[in-house]
Amino acid sequence: MTAHDLQITQIELYKLFIPLKEPFVISLGPIYNAENIIAVIRTNIGISGFGECSPFMTINGETQSTCFSVGEILAKKLKGKNPLNIEDCMNMMDKTIYGNHSIKSAFDIALYDIASQHTGVPLYKFLGGKKDKKLITDYTVSIGNPEKMASDALKIKKAGYQVIKVKLGESKETDVARIKAIRKAIGGKIPIRIDANQGWDAKTAIKVLQALKDYNIQYCEEPIPRWDYLNLKKVKKKSPIPIMADESCCDHHDAERLIQLRSCDMFNLKLGKSSGLLKAKKIIALAEKENMKMQVGGFMESKIAMTANAHLALSSKNILYCDFDTPLMFAEDPVSGGIIYKENGIIDVPETVGLGAWIAKERLEKLEKIIV
Repeated sequence: MTAHDLQITQIELYKLFIPLKEPFVISLGPIYNAENIIAVIRTNIGISGFGECSPFMTINGETQSTCFSVGEILAKKLKGKNPLNIEDCMNMMDKTIYGNHSIKSAFDIALYDIASQHTGVPLYKFLGGKKDKKLITDYTVSIGNPEKMASDALKIKKAGYQVIKVKLGESKETDVARIKAIRKAIGGKIPIRIDANQGWDAKTAIKVLQALKDYNIQYCEEPIPRWDYLNLKKVKKKSPIPIMADESCCDHHDAERLIQLRSCDMFNLKLGKSSGLLKAKKIIALAEKENMKMQVGGFMESKIAMTANAHLALSSKNILYCDFDTPLMFAEDPVSGGIIYKENGIIDVPETVGLGAWIAKERLEKLEKIIV
C-alpha cells in the first residue's frame, strides 16, 4: 500500500476531565479543572494518532461541550481523507466552520502524529527540528495577594525551577506590590516573566511596565486587550520590558499584521490558538524572517498536547522560551509516554516515532466519547 492509499477510517473524541491540585487564577478568572478533548484518528494501515485541545472560553471562545459537538462535524468530514495531506485536511476544516481553533488543533496534532509515524521519525524531526538545545519550562504563580504570591514563588525557586512566571493584570499598585514582594522573597537573580492576560489598558500597562524596569523582568505577555493591538505599538515603544504578543497572535495572519505594525517584540505560540502545528509553523517562518524570539506555551493541556509543544519548540532556533507547566498542576497524570519533567524544569522529549504520547485504551474506555 502506498502513501496515496492511506485513509482515515475512524475518529474518536473523548472528554478528559481532571481536577487541578489547587485553583489556577489569572486576570480572566479562576480555573479549577482541566476540561479537555482527546482526539484519536485511526487509519487503514493500523497507525493511530493522538491529539488534544484545552478549550478556553475567554480566549478562544470554546468549551469542552462545543469542541465535542463541532469535533463530531469535523470528524465526519475527515473520515475517508488521506491523513498525510495535512494542509488539505486543515483547509477542509476551515471551510466547514470558521474559528474553533481549539478543536481543530486536536485533529492537527493527531494528523502530525500519524504522518511522523508513517515517516518513521520522532515528530520534532518531521517538523525539521533537532535536539540542539535544552528545553526549560518556567512555573507559574497564580494571581493572589502579594504575600501568597511571594510564598508560592519561593516554593518554585526552592523546587529548582530556573524561571518563574507571574500572573498579573489588575491595578498598578497591586501588581507592582506583587512583584516587589516576590523579588524580596526570591532575590534578584532568577528571571521573572509576567503575563497580564489582557488585564491592563494601554495607559496602565505603560505605568506598570515602567515601574517594574529594575526588577529583572524577561518580558511581558499580552499587556492590553487583544482587540487593542493598534495601541500595542505604543506600549512597546514606552516599555522598558520586551512585549510578547499572545492572545492577539492566534494564526499567521495575526502574526503578519503585528509584524507590519511593529507592535511587539516576540510571539507566544499556542496550538489551541493557531489551530495546531501547521499554522504555528507558518507563524514561526514569519518570525524567523524578522529574527523575532518566540515562546511555546499552552492552556490547561495534559502531556499529549504539551509533548506536541515540546516537539515544536525543537523546530526553530528562534524559540527560546517554554511554558509547559500545566500538566504538573493536574491531580493525576492520565498520559502514557510523552515528555519527561526532569530536575530544574528541564524537559526531555521522547525519541519515540511520532508524537510519543498516548492514553491507554483502558483509561479511554472510562471517558465519555463519540466514535465516527
